[in-house]
Amino acid sequence: MADITKEAVQQGMDSFMATFGRVPDNFKLLAEHAPGAFAGYGLMRSFVMRGPEAGGALDLKTKELIFALLDTLAGQTTGAKNHAAAAMRLGLTLPELAEGLVQVLMVGGVTTWNLTGAAVMKHCAELESQGGE
Repeated sequence: MADITKEAVQQGMDSFMATFGRVPDNFKLLAEHAPGAFAGYGLMRSFVMRGPEAGGALDLKTKELIFALLDTLAGQTTGAKNHAAAAMRLGLTLPELAEGLVQVLMVGGVTTWNLTGAAVMKHCAELESQGGE
């Protein structure tokens, strides 16, 4: 593996650790078997997941909410739950999440709510009732 790819893989791993606290198993698998692809993804992720103090335009709470909403629209329930929980750790409220999920419902239809949105809302409500994760 070329040095530039190794550096980009490490940057992607570092980005996950900094914002998520771990590297998800599916991304570890990608890094192991397709390091060039993970390197490209990792560079995009480290660019997007910069806070304003590091040159990012949006705060991390907003970025996590956006990922949760996009994952909901795509039907990626696990990712949507993980990103919504991360946004809650950064201060997202249940009313804010509900508004965003309703926007997804408006664009993607009631199926997005039935397949993913409701599960995300329930997951985050349970997290809040437990006092966090």
